[in-house]
Amino acid sequence: MVLFFTSNAVSPPVTIYMGRDKVENEDLIKYGLPTDVWFHVDKLSSAHVYLRQSEDEPHGAWNALPAALVNDAAQLVKANSIEGNKKDNITIIYTPFTNLKKTGDMAVGQVSFHSDKKVKRVKISTRDNVVVNRLNKTKVEREVDHESERQERLRVEGRKKKAEAISRQQEETEQKRQWAADKAARSYDGMFSEEAIDGAKEGWSDDDFM
Repeated sequence: MVLFFTSNAVSPPVTIYMGRDKVENEDLIKYGLPTDVWFHVDKLSSAHVYLRQSEDEPHGAWNALPAALVNDAAQLVKANSIEGNKKDNITIIYTPFTNLKKTGDMAVGQVSFHSDKKVKRVKISTRDNVVVNRLNKTKVEREVDHESERQERLRVEGRKKKAEAISRQQEETEQKRQWAADKAARSYDGMFSEEAIDGAKEGWSDDDFM
């Protein structure tokens, strides 16, 4: 079972989800999306919490998320850590899903990173019950067909990218047509102007019409 929460700290709202246990976390590690952002308490056990925006990432890339959204995810992580929930001044780490590294010799639910440079940290001084309670009121628990959801999301993103590519191509074609038209118009500018005709007349003679 996967637990889903909705963060209304930003608009449009953002989905936050996590596994119910470490076994479920293994599936989440396999089926996350490239745009998902992973959160965890640093150096302590905790739930694996994922932040999932809509496909166009309206709130920015993982390293430029609004502070209020990061705080929602961080507070949810803290609240779902047995040790972390009891301590003050803990550190929450987060990184893009694509930076998670899982090898066969790791314990269930354990991960590392491909690059430590892509890991950000945020300090959480105390548990904020207002935030945690707000998020818990939105909680929904359901079975998930991870592979089907992932494939559908990828299809949606693929269609969007294709439409954007077609739109860019049409814009480029129209721009080239406009450039060609402007160039042609400039090449004819002044060809039949009064100055051009008068200049040409100066070189005419009656012999030109014999």
